[in-house]
Amino acid sequence: MPNVLVDSQISQNSSTNGAIAIPASTTPALFGSLGLNTAAAGPNLSVHFSATVTLSAVVAVLVPVTITIVRVVSGVSFPVYTATETLPVGTLLLTTEAFTISGADLLTTNPGFVVYQAFISIPAGIAVVPTRVGPESFQAVAFSD
Repeated sequence: MPNVLVDSQISQNSSTNGAIAIPASTTPALFGSLGLNTAAAGPNLSVHFSATVTLSAVVAVLVPVTITIVRVVSGVSFPVYTATETLPVGTLLLTTEAFTISGADLLTTNPGFVVYQAFISIPAGIAVVPTRVGPESFQAVAFSD
C-alpha cells in the first residue's frame, strides 16, 4: 500500500459560511481545482481527496445534491468519484447543510502531473433552488511507495 507523501494541495473557494451566495445549478459548477506533481512517485500511486460544500434553502421537498470529482490529464477529463446526498426537508424554515465527501483514485499509470477538479450540481425540475453559501473546500493528497 502506498505510504510516502508525494504532493498535496488545497483549493479553498470560500472559507466561511455566508461568504458567497451562488445559486446551485443543473450544470455542474466548478468549486475546486488543484494540481499534483507526481513525477517523483513510485509505481503504486494513489490520490486521496475530500471536499465540502455548504448549501442553504427554504426546503419543502427533498433536493438531491451531486458532487463529482474528475481527474484531468493532458486536457482530458475522467470522472473518478460521484456522490449524491439529499438536502433534508425543512419546515419552510431556512435550512443550511454542509456536505462532505471523501474518496480515492488509484492511478494505473503515473502522468507526472495530474489535475483534479470538484463540481457540484442539482437535478433539473427542482422548485426551490438551494444557494451555495460556503464554506467550499477541496483537497487532495498523493501517496506512493
